[in-house]
Amino acid sequence: MERQRYQQIILSHARKPQHKGKTNPIHRQNQGENPYCGDKVELTLMLDETETKIEDIKFEAAGCALCLASTDLMAGAVKGKDISKALLMVEDFRNMVMGENTLKPPLEKLNIMQNVSKFPMRVKCVTLAWHTLKGALDGDKEM
Repeated sequence: MERQRYQQIILSHARKPQHKGKTNPIHRQNQGENPYCGDKVELTLMLDETETKIEDIKFEAAGCALCLASTDLMAGAVKGKDISKALLMVEDFRNMVMGENTLKPPLEKLNIMQNVSKFPMRVKCVTLAWHTLKGALDGDKEM
């Protein structure tokens, strides 16, 4: 049953993403690419007036279902968060995907990606959007 639930969530977010498009206006943006599998993600962010909070986040992406689902889940998780909190979430997500921790509420729904730790080649698929977000938020293009 757990595997079926996992597949349903992944396919639902990959086929009908809730955060697809571009923000208006665009205050920050970044592109990420995994040349080994062809995944590509472009993120746009709209910040609040103080430029400390992510008011909106949207993406354009092409790639596997894991990449697309992870990108959509990430956008939903960081929308409305302070930039400092979002940057901590990037690290927490990476550690979770590597099997080093489990995310606690309200982020527990992201634990669905924890199964990826069993497939090292797929880790890059689910972390691409998160690394791209980090680049957009801290200006670091090298991931």
